[in-house]
Amino acid sequence: MKKNLLTALTLCLIGALAAGCGGKKPAAGIDVDLTALSGVMVYAEVYNMMTSPEEYLGKTIKANGSYAVTYYDKTGQYYHFVLVEDAGACCQQGLEFRWSGERVYPDEYPAENAKIELVGVYSRYELLGDTLYYLAVDELTVPG
Repeated sequence: MKKNLLTALTLCLIGALAAGCGGKKPAAGIDVDLTALSGVMVYAEVYNMMTSPEEYLGKTIKANGSYAVTYYDKTGQYYHFVLVEDAGACCQQGLEFRWSGERVYPDEYPAENAKIELVGVYSRYELLGDTLYYLAVDELTVPG
C-alpha cells in the first residue's frame, strides 16, 4: 500500500514538473514564485528551501499566506513569518521575513493571520550559534 502511494505521488510530481510545475511562469525578476505553483508543488518547493537553503541564497522569492509573529525572550525581538499552506491546507511552513526600513510592531505590520503577499531575497543570519534563513523583503502587500 505504501509503495503504491509513493509511486502515485512520484508520478504526480513528475507530471506536474512536465506540465510546468502546475503553475504560471515566474514574473520577471522573480526566481521562485510560490504563488504560481500548485499546492503540491508549493509544499515540495518550500520543503526543499528548508532542507537545502544554500541553493536558494540570493534568489528572489514571491510568497503569499497568513501573517504570523512570535516573540523570543532570549533576544528580546519579534520575528515575522508568512505561513505558506499546501494543497490540503493541513501543513503550513513558516518563512521568516524581515521587512526593510524602520517599522514598529504592531503599528506598522498587518494584523495577525491577515493574508499577505511578499517578495524578498532569500538570505541568512546567525542567531545564538545557529544559521537561520529569511526573506529580506522590500515589498509586502495585504490583498484586499
